[in-house]
Amino acid sequence: MAVESKTENSLDPSSRGVPVNGSVLAQITPTWERPASFMLQNGLQVVVIPDHRTPVVTEMIWYKLGSADETPGKSGLAHFLEHLMFKGTEKHPIGEFSQTVRRVGGNENASTSLDYTNYYQRVPREQLPTMMEFEADRMTGLILKDENVLPERDVVLEEYNMRVANSPDARLNEQIMAALYLNHPYGRLAIGWHQEIEKLNREDALAFYRRFYAPNNAILVIAGDVEAADVRPLVERNFGPIPAQPAIPAQRIRPQEPEPAAPRTVTLSDPRVEQPSLQRYYLVPSATTAAAGESAALDVLAQLMGSGNNSYLYRALVVDKPLAVSASAGYSSISLDPTQFAVAASPRPGVSFADVEQVIDGVIADIVQDPICAEDLERVKTQLIAEAIYAQDNQAVLARLYGGALTTGLSIEDIRSWPDRIRAVTAEQVRAAAQKWLEKKRSVTGYLIKDTTPAKRKEKRS
Repeated sequence: MAVESKTENSLDPSSRGVPVNGSVLAQITPTWERPASFMLQNGLQVVVIPDHRTPVVTEMIWYKLGSADETPGKSGLAHFLEHLMFKGTEKHPIGEFSQTVRRVGGNENASTSLDYTNYYQRVPREQLPTMMEFEADRMTGLILKDENVLPERDVVLEEYNMRVANSPDARLNEQIMAALYLNHPYGRLAIGWHQEIEKLNREDALAFYRRFYAPNNAILVIAGDVEAADVRPLVERNFGPIPAQPAIPAQRIRPQEPEPAAPRTVTLSDPRVEQPSLQRYYLVPSATTAAAGESAALDVLAQLMGSGNNSYLYRALVVDKPLAVSASAGYSSISLDPTQFAVAASPRPGVSFADVEQVIDGVIADIVQDPICAEDLERVKTQLIAEAIYAQDNQAVLARLYGGALTTGLSIEDIRSWPDRIRAVTAEQVRAAAQKWLEKKRSVTGYLIKDTTPAKRKEKRS
């Protein structure tokens, strides 16, 4: 999802279970001014990130509610409700919020992931009071009518067709996630299952809205040309009168995965596949669930194995052999519950998946058995920390990264200390992480192949 574009129906990239090279936390560095944070009596957490380079402000509200929190049998409900949140309130009819954002030269967006739903506006700083009034109003004032709800359900179904049904890569990912998570709701994509989406209705959406949309289940992040002392009265005036929802538990409790016992494989064949590919996902701890030092070691391991032309997988599969046209690795650290470490490769014509897997297994075995080159270790740590510097150029990115981390159980100090934890990672920690977590029994390997079965000819009518 592009943060600067206006789409009312977006899914966060992480919601599809695709790990990104490097950690989301790589985008944060403690050289940035420390955000201010305070909490209202109704439980709303507020984070203010000053950025005075331009007279612009980003307001982003995060609900601790993602697809993994949905009622069983109603998958896609969190994303469906995200769409419906643009359908207006009694005070502000449908379209008024978005029209106001456009009129002042701003932009807006929203996204749903496995763990959260967020909404944001980026506008001139003098427009912040207006935006905050709109956002506070729709926290409790949403009005839904069937003439708006049912057509929007069709929009979501079409989005499923575009994002998943018509994308062989996405369909493979859907199947890998379902196989990786035997018990946890991460096993279904944030957009949901088609047959359940088509049954969602107005009552489902309103019940979900009333259950989860409340100040004590939200984090408000304000980034831009503001100071906390000026923001706090605005927040108290707009959000302060909204009552907390006492039924919302302090901690989200979900079904958890059993200890993996055996490797699994899935194969998806599709006539539209032009480039076969292999993806292997390992079940690993997230930044929230990992023991001290483990998540940072997995960050470094992913960078070392599969980020860039100097990475171990790329050199082994693309440069040295060559057996593949591409090779990569990634670790999705930002997750409330156990997450994924992925490796991927696309074999050259005539090269078997078995040959590619043999090399992947060899790279992992080398990391486990042989000392990691000190030069390589320092190179990848420098790369990760450099990403943190570059991210400071976009206040909306900073707001997104703080919100995503905070809604999945991390603290502001966890976020700011991430570069120090990367610097402290040792070669032994990386080796131990590979040995412990990149075990075959913890994995699902997916194969994407071209379906060459001749299409059935239509029978001629007599």
